[in-house]
Amino acid sequence: MVTKRTEDYLKTIEELIKKKGYAKVKDIAKSLNVTSPTVTEMLQKLDEGNYINYEKYSGVTLTSKGKNIAKRTKEKYDIVKDFLLILGVEEEIAAEDACKIEHILASETLDVLTKFAEFVHIKQECPIWLDYFKYFCQTGEYIQYSPVTRNEFHIHEKNEY
Repeated sequence: MVTKRTEDYLKTIEELIKKKGYAKVKDIAKSLNVTSPTVTEMLQKLDEGNYINYEKYSGVTLTSKGKNIAKRTKEKYDIVKDFLLILGVEEEIAAEDACKIEHILASETLDVLTKFAEFVHIKQECPIWLDYFKYFCQTGEYIQYSPVTRNEFHIHEKNEY
């Protein structure tokens, strides 16, 4: 079974390779905010599990098994973060929470979040009900909305939310 820790390491290694062209122990340690000996120990386990290719004092590469897990973990992270941003969660908090949530989501939940984000992004403009939701989050004021009353209240005329 792949653990949260394994997913975090593989995702970090893939991100470093994309960014710098390589991933070394010190870079992984810095990205994950852990010590180099902790990274070395984990890299040995990942190598034994055939997730990475690792030689001491050399760079790390991902095996196809490791790449698949890193890619899947990154996709889950991106979907969760996008969903949280749609809801109006601040960028930094959305990133932190997405990193935690990505490891525990059922695939069925992830599918629904993906479809929700796709649905919201189909049009360039934000759906009006989402504006009303964000306004409610900021003010606590619920505004009755229906297609019939749509033109009676213009949320954008209210204070910035």
